[in-house]
Amino acid sequence: MSENQYTFENEVYRDTYRHTVSHMLAQAVKRLYPEAKLAIGPAIDNGFYYDIDLPFSLTQEHLDAIEAEMKKISKEKLPLERFELPRAEARRLMEEKDEPYKVELIDDLPEDAVISFYKQGEFTDLCAGPHLDSTGRVKANALKLTSVTGAYWRGDSSRKMLQRIYGTAFPKKDELDAYLQRIEEAKRRDHRKIGKELGLFTMMDEGPGFPFFLPKGMILKNTLIDFWREIHRKAGYQEISTPVMLNRSLWERSGHWGHYKNNMYTTVIDEQDFAIKPMNCPGSMLVYKHQPHSYRELPLRVGELGLVHRHELSGALHGLMRVRCFTQDDAHIFMTREQIKDEIKGVCKLIDDVYSLFGFPYHIELSTMPEDHMGAEEDWEMATDGLRAALEEMGKEYIVNEGDGAFYGPKIDFHLEDCLGRTWQCGTIQLDFQLPERFELEYTGADDQKHRPVMIHRVVFGSIERFIGILTEHFAGAFPTWLAPVQVKLLTMTDRNCAYTEEIQRQLEALGFRTEIDARNEKLGYKIREAQLEKVPYMLVLGDKEEAAGEVAVRDRRDGKTTVMPLQEFIEKLTYEVKSRLN
Repeated sequence: MSENQYTFENEVYRDTYRHTVSHMLAQAVKRLYPEAKLAIGPAIDNGFYYDIDLPFSLTQEHLDAIEAEMKKISKEKLPLERFELPRAEARRLMEEKDEPYKVELIDDLPEDAVISFYKQGEFTDLCAGPHLDSTGRVKANALKLTSVTGAYWRGDSSRKMLQRIYGTAFPKKDELDAYLQRIEEAKRRDHRKIGKELGLFTMMDEGPGFPFFLPKGMILKNTLIDFWREIHRKAGYQEISTPVMLNRSLWERSGHWGHYKNNMYTTVIDEQDFAIKPMNCPGSMLVYKHQPHSYRELPLRVGELGLVHRHELSGALHGLMRVRCFTQDDAHIFMTREQIKDEIKGVCKLIDDVYSLFGFPYHIELSTMPEDHMGAEEDWEMATDGLRAALEEMGKEYIVNEGDGAFYGPKIDFHLEDCLGRTWQCGTIQLDFQLPERFELEYTGADDQKHRPVMIHRVVFGSIERFIGILTEHFAGAFPTWLAPVQVKLLTMTDRNCAYTEEIQRQLEALGFRTEIDARNEKLGYKIREAQLEKVPYMLVLGDKEEAAGEVAVRDRRDGKTTVMPLQEFIEKLTYEVKSRLN
């Protein structure tokens, strides 16, 4: 028996533990509010939830009462007993208990399905399990209900809105306390809050899900874009730009009209259907196809910072993390089959270089053919083997996600980890045999015959907007100096120092540094506190003493210490920090 079999290091045990707590939640709700109708209650990352139909809205007082009842259930040490019933009896049991959602679930099970239940005390729930053997295994002082939100039954917006109660549970109280502390820190770092405080971006009622970038946010965005252009130019990519709107026949040809139409914004122009692009790849197909190509040109790497639009449900929108339009840092590589492995390795290195620059560790997932896919299974197998071989040759560890590939090809996803241990899926490499076939792309080989290229779709940031949201929370708004919208804040001691301050600003701005002056008639301590709240990396405090000596008093955001030095010395320090892109 493994030493870690009954710890949270074992994912199966962790999910079993939290799934059991979700049943304790449902039991507590039924004890307190017998009129409640139960839907589903799975374990999820970092906790569990249960969807419940109630005739009133749950408040924090309700959650406190439910949590207290759950702790009682833990102390009652109720055994969990599994039993099975034939379909008719299972259905009758749930009808007798007045659980219509459970009846619907039973009706939707396959004819040969085993229908199982779990009983704990007076409470019985339809469930495939598994569960712990007793509610006493759950530590009463290490469980917590965290929130309640709305959730449509079975994710269908045409169905009834239920109330989803979220919670979490751990084997030890100190683990729960540490988790709740991380949650509070995450709230403090919320990019929506920081974005407003620092004047980076805003959302407006006139465009829900369509972010407005403010001047300082545009500096941040453009700095990231400049970095993207630099690293791609060095890696042999050419930049292109394709139209935001293209006609229906293109999207039918690419397969997006059949597979993705519900997420696309459409209109009619000159009696033709058009769609605003939800991704950039069909435009890249047309760019490749507009002229003949030789094998000598391959691999051909083209990149595009394309503005794409996708229809997201209003309830799914979340700051910059989930929006309806965003800048996707797409690139497409056209190549021969022999070049697949080396190109994948090259993209992996590029992504590794970028994430390492920001200090993000990451893990890799390989996603295989989904049920809803285009093309022959042999092509899918060859594409998947190509991705797998490249990862293994590089010695990269990876997780396999069966059936989670794009509809046109398997993919490698990069999930970066921020300073709070949260993971975000950003970088993607997708190997595609299908679109080159659909668009009849060709190149002339060394044998003077026509051949079909293979294609890689890949992104590094994923979405510039979302990546900014992740960076904002990762750095809590204290961006590295090279990224900071304002790199140096110049603070005058008195009005006498304004001319000296403006001269220093001119010198810094001439060298490309981003600066602001605070010459307000306020106390210096007040100005310093303001600059600290604005997360400016460096403050230059300039008074009579500094002016007389031709020096600057440099206050560093990281340690709050002030050091007096010649201006040239500070410029050299700042230049090195920005050019090296230090964190």
